[in-house]
Order: sequence, then C-alpha cells, then structure tokens
Amino acid sequence: MGAWHEQLWSRIECADGPPVIAYWDEGSAASEQDGETRTHDWHRHLRGQLYCIESGLVHARTRYGSWLLPPHRAGWMPPGELHTVSLSGPMSGWGLFLAPAACAGLPGRPCVIGVSELLRALVRRASEWTLAECLQPDQERVCAVLLDELRRAPQEPLHLPMPVDRRLLRIAHAVLKAPHDNRGLEHWAGHAGLSVRSLSRLFRSETALSFAQWRQQARLSRALEHLAEGMPVAQVAEATGYASTSAFIAMFRRACGQSPARYFERAPASA
Repeated sequence: MGAWHEQLWSRIECADGPPVIAYWDEGSAASEQDGETRTHDWHRHLRGQLYCIESGLVHARTRYGSWLLPPHRAGWMPPGELHTVSLSGPMSGWGLFLAPAACAGLPGRPCVIGVSELLRALVRRASEWTLAECLQPDQERVCAVLLDELRRAPQEPLHLPMPVDRRLLRIAHAVLKAPHDNRGLEHWAGHAGLSVRSLSRLFRSETALSFAQWRQQARLSRALEHLAEGMPVAQVAEATGYASTSAFIAMFRRACGQSPARYFERAPASA
C-alpha cells in the first residue's frame, strides 16, 4: 500500500476533519486480479461508507442480510455497521466516507441506492481534495449539494434479508443454492419439519417478506450475479426457475424498473 492510501485509510477512521472524504480508483492494477475473489472479513468503519463500482462485483453481508452490488449502483453502509465484503474480478470505482454528523437523514440500515450523473460528478470533484485537512468555502458548498443528492437518491431492491431461525436458514441456503427449484411451500415446510402455516408466519416475522416474496428476491440476487458475469438473459431465466425469458424480463422490470440489458449498460467514462 502506497503512502497516499495509508494516509487515506488513517483519515477515514477519524470523526474530525472534512465531513466528506471522497476517492476515485481507476483500477490501474485490475489486470493483476482478474478472476479472483478477495474477501475482507468482518469489520466496521467509524465513518459511513458509500461505494460505487464501475467494474467488478461486490457481495456484502451484514446482520440484516446480504446484498449484491452490480456496476453503477452504490452500496451504503452506516457508521459503525459490522460487515464483510467479497470483491470479484478486476475492480474500479469510487466512494465516500462520511463523518457520523454528516450522515443525518441518510438510511439507518445498509442498502443499495441509484446513482445520478450529478452525484457521480460531485464525487469526482470532491475526490480532487481527498487529503485536505479542512475544506474551503466553495468546497463546503459542493459537499452540501452532494449530501442533498445522497439523501434524495432512490433505494434499489437488491437487499436480501436472511432469517435467523436455523430451520428457515436451512431453507434459505437451499433456495440460494438451487434458485431454479420451483417446489412449493408444502415441500419446504416438510423439509423443515414445520406446518405450512408456521413456516409462512416465521418467514414473514423474520424477513418481513412472505416466502414467495423472499424467493423472488433471492432469485433476483442470483440473476444479477449471473448477468454481471455476462451470462445471456435466456440462460439466467432458466437458471433462476422462470418458465420463459419473457417472464423473467417482466419480473426484472417490475423489481428494477428496467430491462436486464438496460440495467447493465455502462455509465459514461467521465462526468
């Protein structure tokens, strides 16, 4: 790690200093990491963290469940939130570390948000003064607009809450391992030694979703992973249990507001 990175990482664990610390990583060393998955074990940051990738794939887990971060979406991690992160493929991207006081009005739980061109441009500008001891008045105004843009950013349906009950967790892992498995609630209730009614009640109690809603979210998570890896849409539909490609695309549009092809279009290379 170079001196610049050492200084950056020491700065982000301090609550004082600039309220916003931004960075922009072009991924110049990405070729050394092609095909690898790097995992950062459970840890937390004093500051809130926003991370957007331009290439690669991020899978994060927290006490609330897990989420998959495809290119051009941003993951939000509140200050002090314990999490683990896996990074796949050559990585490039940008991000922010926000002092706890600057996180007012931002989500209290980890989530994925959409990224506007304005937000992206503001972060790029702020990354030019990453190691400043304090901000100038014009920089403070940029930060104020940046925080406003963050607060109004839409959340995206990429979070997968995980149950705690061991029986439900067994079912959840089985569904994630074989998302194409279309067997119904009766089968999974028997698999867990529960009545259908008890399974339905427990699943909603622990995840705030019905079993059918949770399975669709799990399939969406797996679909996003496959699409980010370049798998054709028709194969993704089959791998995630949809009867037809059109049925999969319709589900994807309802959940994400766009077709799979549009969702993974690359953002402009510069703001």
